[in-house]
Amino acid sequence: MRRPSTSTIASLSAIVTVLAGLLFSYLFWSGASQPNALDVVLPIAAIAAILARTRYPVASLVVVAVSVAAYYPWARLDGPIIVLAFVALYTAADRGHLTAAIATGATLLLGMGLGETGGIRHVDDSMFVAIAGWVVAAIAFGGVTRNRRAYLLEAERRAIDAEHSKEEEARRRESEERLRIARELHDVLGHNISMINVQAAAALHGLKKRPEDAETALRTIKDTSKETLRELRTTLGVLRQVDEDAPTAPADSLTRVDALVAASGLEVRTELSGPLDAVPTEVGLAAARIIREALTNVSRHSGTTKATLTVTNTSGNIMIRVEDDGPGAAYEGGSGFGLLGMRERALALGGTLEAGPRPEGGFLVLARLPLNLPTNGAR
Repeated sequence: MRRPSTSTIASLSAIVTVLAGLLFSYLFWSGASQPNALDVVLPIAAIAAILARTRYPVASLVVVAVSVAAYYPWARLDGPIIVLAFVALYTAADRGHLTAAIATGATLLLGMGLGETGGIRHVDDSMFVAIAGWVVAAIAFGGVTRNRRAYLLEAERRAIDAEHSKEEEARRRESEERLRIARELHDVLGHNISMINVQAAAALHGLKKRPEDAETALRTIKDTSKETLRELRTTLGVLRQVDEDAPTAPADSLTRVDALVAASGLEVRTELSGPLDAVPTEVGLAAARIIREALTNVSRHSGTTKATLTVTNTSGNIMIRVEDDGPGAAYEGGSGFGLLGMRERALALGGTLEAGPRPEGGFLVLARLPLNLPTNGAR
């Protein structure tokens, strides 16, 4: 069951007070003449206006003020109808009509003062001061409750906005984490699985004609698959945030360029320039992953077994250049995730990556990784 509001209780209390006061005045009336119609009409009009005050606060205030202003000079009964004026003033101020409430209250007090001067109805000074105090208090209390309600609504809105912002930030971080995991798994599995596929094809091709080449290819498949399992186990261990005693493959970095080249199965002409062993870990990892993916793309899509790799540390940047002269320059048929992952790695560090066909034929991957990482760089 819904409980009545404080405002409703106050209105009902004021109406009961007025009715009880009028009844008391009538029962103990000792004047020379009987009460007139204004003793009934004006209180009823004021009470009706009070009942409609929440929907029409200004109109209700005007009706109550006129009723009170007319009641005390002309009615015979001395009922507490002024209480309804306090309620109407409070409601108008509470609903944001502060100017109307102040103007009506001032007019009401001025009328009572003039009535006292003209001798229409005697109101002593202490009574006038008390009524004036109640008028000011009703208006002030209405303004305070309105401001408090507005403050609470604003605080609630800010809390909801903050909660939404937290949810959006959590979703954004979750999305970024999914992309990072996908990129890591692609880098770990894509290259090695491609090498296994290439070596398996070579083994099948040379199984009868050149058994020694088939044996070499199978040995490469064994080593590559073993390394793949180690790297996959390492990645999953990081994702689960557990420490495992099993040996893990060393993290990719520019110090392992020779191993990356050897694992590619390509004839790679390598040119290294500048110190490459003291670069930040994030830069070294991103550079190694870009080199690995670029060489994997050469092996899978270029149609050639030769490539050129140039890595230079110069002007505060690591420059990586991987190119080939194969016929599959457009890398048709691939998913595009490899190029996308390389570009995301470069951008995450504040760098750039360009990839596309060379004018003279073949394909080129050119990456720039800054050594001075931005404050909002990659994890």
